[in-house]
Amino acid sequence: MLVLTRKKGESIVIQNDIVITVLSVEGDNVKIGISAPKDIDIYRKEVFDAIQQNNQCAVMDSNAIQSAMLEMEERKS
Repeated sequence: MLVLTRKKGESIVIQNDIVITVLSVEGDNVKIGISAPKDIDIYRKEVFDAIQQNNQCAVMDSNAIQSAMLEMEERKS
């Protein structure tokens, strides 16, 4: 992990077109602004983790459905 120190109003640039700016710092909270192309998905980490977990559950459900369908096919024959 790259660790940088920035002050209010300072920014970092990622790949020439993503700019992250520190807008304010109050206690333990840091407010940041992100300027990025519209095709770049940006999520809070906890939201990203929830999406990943839901996707994983959907794949597992899909596998369970396929297994159940195969089992039903085997019972028919």
